[in-house]
Amino acid sequence: MNFDLTTEQKMIQRTIREFSDEVVAPGAIQRDRDKKFPREIFNQLGELGMMGLPFSEEFGGAGADTTSFAIVVEELSRACGSTGITYSAHISLGGAPIHLFGTKEQKEHYLSKICSGESLGAFGLTEPNAGSDAGGTQTEAVQQEDRFIVNGSKCYITNASFAQFVSLTAITGRKDNHKEVSAIVVPTDSKGFTVLDQYEKMGLHSSNTTELILEDVEVPTENLLGKRGDGFKQFLVTLDGGRIGIGAMAVGIAQAAYERALKYSKERKQFGKSLSTFQAIQFKLADMALKVELARTMVYKAAWLKDQGRPFTKEAAMCKLYASEICMQVASEAVQIHGGYGYMKEYEVERYMRDAKLLEIGEGTSEIQRMVIARQIGC
Repeated sequence: MNFDLTTEQKMIQRTIREFSDEVVAPGAIQRDRDKKFPREIFNQLGELGMMGLPFSEEFGGAGADTTSFAIVVEELSRACGSTGITYSAHISLGGAPIHLFGTKEQKEHYLSKICSGESLGAFGLTEPNAGSDAGGTQTEAVQQEDRFIVNGSKCYITNASFAQFVSLTAITGRKDNHKEVSAIVVPTDSKGFTVLDQYEKMGLHSSNTTELILEDVEVPTENLLGKRGDGFKQFLVTLDGGRIGIGAMAVGIAQAAYERALKYSKERKQFGKSLSTFQAIQFKLADMALKVELARTMVYKAAWLKDQGRPFTKEAAMCKLYASEICMQVASEAVQIHGGYGYMKEYEVERYMRDAKLLEIGEGTSEIQRMVIARQIGC
């Protein structure tokens, strides 16, 4: 297994790194303060051909691989975690289910809009009573002739305010106390569909996190995604891919925190010497560098396995778990190295720490990842 980047991957990395440094990073502090969603950044990413990066060229994508997707998520997150999570969710949660399970007609109608950036991608799974226990889904879609009548709610949904449609899970039948869960593509401008953007979050302030309310929303049965009753299987597959995105995002934020801490340690003088000359600080930085590199390698491995068509559930859970936890550790150490300055917004490391926490929760908590890994190793 060789993780040397291909010529195409290096080109994508160079392009998105320059874009992140020149376009994304400069306004990150202010966007975090204002809680302003960076719509113009995603318009520009669309112009660069990044919004449909791993999807088929037939539907407007770039036909790139999962490693390229991970590279883009990492570089965007290094500059701004909110931008990184928006992009990751757009691809891995919004576009992937349609790409994997949609009909050709659904791909032409929906996936093409995701690839162009006309619509941001969003995926409706989590509910007030169905988080880690996704089987606790209560949203219901009752079929009446050629349409579903959908009622229920979803919470903590990324990007929905800027999505023209959302793929969401709903109960489409019951038998012997068993829920038949299916995935349905629901246009957000449907009558009875309300998107609420009113959460007060700890971090990732310039990303869009919403609540969805569905009251007698009518959706044509042709909007069923894949086979009826396969919704549970579909979102497990979707989450496997999404965990690679979260792992890449964690690597990006951790890389940024490490770089800031290293730079500061060389500039900051205490007791007549640079902080970087003290062994206590050197050991912290060495551990930070080690953890970031290990996490990146784990992300690349999971992405490579996915692209080879090989099982990657265990590796996706491992990379998500490890990268998210070291991201929190590295961000915390970066704040510590900065001392009092690390507590101040202008030095940015406090934002990295706030943004990092969600990565241990979203796309399956650290506890859920350990359960997934345990099952995969035969426990």
